[in-house]
Amino acid sequence: MLLTITTDATTGHPATDLGFLLHKHPDRVQSFEQSFGTAHLFYPEATAERCTAALLLEVDPQALLRSRSSVSTPDFALAQYVNDRPYATSSLFTVALGRVLRTALRGRCDLRPELAAAPIPLVLSLPAVPCRAGAERARALFEPLGWAVRAEPVPLDPGLPGWGDSHYLSLTLTGTVPLSEALSHLYVLLPAMDGHKHYWVDETEIDKLLRAGGSDEGPGWLSAHPERDWITRRYLGRRERYVRTALTRLAETDDLVEDEDADDPRVEEAAAAPPRDEREPSLADQRAGAVLSVLRAEEARSVIDLGCGPGRLLERLVADHSLERITGVDVSTVCLEHAHRRFCKGCDPHRYGAHLPLLGASGRETPKGSRPELLVGSVVYRDRRFEGYDAAVLMEVVEHLDPSRLPAMEEVVFGAARPRVVVVTTPNAEYNTHYEGLAEGAFRHGDHRFEWTRAEFTAWTARVAGAHGYRVRHLPVGPEHPGTGAPTQMGVFTR
Repeated sequence: MLLTITTDATTGHPATDLGFLLHKHPDRVQSFEQSFGTAHLFYPEATAERCTAALLLEVDPQALLRSRSSVSTPDFALAQYVNDRPYATSSLFTVALGRVLRTALRGRCDLRPELAAAPIPLVLSLPAVPCRAGAERARALFEPLGWAVRAEPVPLDPGLPGWGDSHYLSLTLTGTVPLSEALSHLYVLLPAMDGHKHYWVDETEIDKLLRAGGSDEGPGWLSAHPERDWITRRYLGRRERYVRTALTRLAETDDLVEDEDADDPRVEEAAAAPPRDEREPSLADQRAGAVLSVLRAEEARSVIDLGCGPGRLLERLVADHSLERITGVDVSTVCLEHAHRRFCKGCDPHRYGAHLPLLGASGRETPKGSRPELLVGSVVYRDRRFEGYDAAVLMEVVEHLDPSRLPAMEEVVFGAARPRVVVVTTPNAEYNTHYEGLAEGAFRHGDHRFEWTRAEFTAWTARVAGAHGYRVRHLPVGPEHPGTGAPTQMGVFTR
């Protein structure tokens, strides 16, 4: 497995400054033993005008076999005899990259800190990268990050062109980015392209992904990537529990939430928008404010937020002292942990289903309603805990359900729980034409199962209201356009 990193002196600095960034001297060949082979770092060329560093990983199949705790599967039992994967840039290579170039990957250069933060011209070359999805997928992964991509399929046998191409690519990336970002792109995207890990995937992989994706301390390149969900799922070996956790944490750092309190920032806020303190409230804030206004107008004293996610609406509800009882429900324990941290610092984050009191300075419990009750539950399964509330809110929830599950949700909320008021908000599909970068017919979020037009939403609300003894009125949320209406549509059901 081979990676070459090439830079030149076009920025005014000697190309050999690459040695400072990599913390490896150009005049030396260094070798690093790994549990599965040996990594070598050397410089095929190192002049002031042009410098190339090469990371070569030699995989020892027998060492790889010895390092495995279990080799009972038939495919691995033969791996040390017949396997072309050791010669492809796979997850093993990124493990070596992370160990050999750890300091460079983290963007540290004590001798030249200004150099570590500066974009430099780079050419990254990898002769064999596994990618069954093909060259188009490689371009979709790297081009949004500013790379010019050349991805050429490697033939199965150059001497026998009739055999066709393999699922390996010869990949060359050209761009001007800080070296640490370039390495982080490889660290995350190469395993995602491969789709297989050569080691056991556990919870620590989530932290590795977020750290390399630049999302540990704030929004990074991964949280804004258009293929974020696909990358996360593949990097984490399709372990759905880990995937949900990672996506929720990515959403938090990018001021997005898993329950879609906010729309995609690429379409909700234009790049040329004025500073935040000069803009109107975000659509997410307007939506939460509209829900709260309806609850006040209906004089609700107890509210259950079905599909509460990390608790953005709950935070608004607990600030309203007219509410005596507030409950948040979500199917995701990860989202509930985030909601719990908003309100119950110092409490056990896993004690859902019971009020978790905090003691004030006097040692007494804070007043009822100052903190929500958090429940694990689903809107498609009947639950007695949902009963007895003045109002129920489903804010940006229904579009995440498969259409075949809507009747179950209707029976749970309108038939069994039967609150006096039900507030439902959902995207208005007609308004999507105003969002730059959103393809025609595309949804605002990858997890949406549908998005209704105003006529479709009106028809659904009328049917549900008639079937369960409610009246319904409709309210727009957000700026209205004469041809397409508002970005969010709201239905207020009263019994």
